[in-house]
Amino acid sequence: MSLALVIGASRGLGLELVRQYRAEGWDVLATARDAKGVGRLRTLGAEALALDVTAADADQQLDTALGARALDVAILSAGIYGPRTQALEPPDDAVFVEVMRTNVLPAMRIAPLLLGALERGKGKFAVLSSRMGAIGPRTGTAGWLYRASKAALNSVLKDISLIAGARGIACVAFHPGWVKTDMGGAGADIDVEASVTGIRRTLAALDAAHNGRFLAYDGSEIPW
Repeated sequence: MSLALVIGASRGLGLELVRQYRAEGWDVLATARDAKGVGRLRTLGAEALALDVTAADADQQLDTALGARALDVAILSAGIYGPRTQALEPPDDAVFVEVMRTNVLPAMRIAPLLLGALERGKGKFAVLSSRMGAIGPRTGTAGWLYRASKAALNSVLKDISLIAGARGIACVAFHPGWVKTDMGGAGADIDVEASVTGIRRTLAALDAAHNGRFLAYDGSEIPW
């Protein structure tokens, strides 16, 4: 049976990824920070792991939970927005560290330890990024700390793809769309179900030619 790993799955896109994979009969290992999130995942039939992705031993906890299993899909969904700035309002040190530590560090710590399981499953790895992290097409400054963190995450994903691609693992960064979640707000363009359906469809169609790309949920390519 196919196995998906969803990291940061207590709500929003992560939780919907778990719901949809489980609905199609996949085994799912999913993480959440607190007991309430773990409970939601278990209700969906997932194997749930209480995990703070910013913890120094998060990679080792996941490695132990995976054991010698093979992964078909691994998705890093964890992330926060930070200050809802509109211009160039400097963040204080604590906020800067929190956003970067949550949005960038887990990919650098966790992804390298997933490569063995992904190679065994000839699997695919994705991070949930944002078009706001794209530098070339940028026309606004709103949420500039969030933008900086997603640009950094994209850089990390590209580096991972250079190593993973040689091992037969396709790696991509996803823009999930402007989604009606706690982060996106009620006025966003699409609902969670549509975004996740698109992400899963695009992931299923990935091959080696897509490795290291930045894609929207519908499969269209986004300039870095």
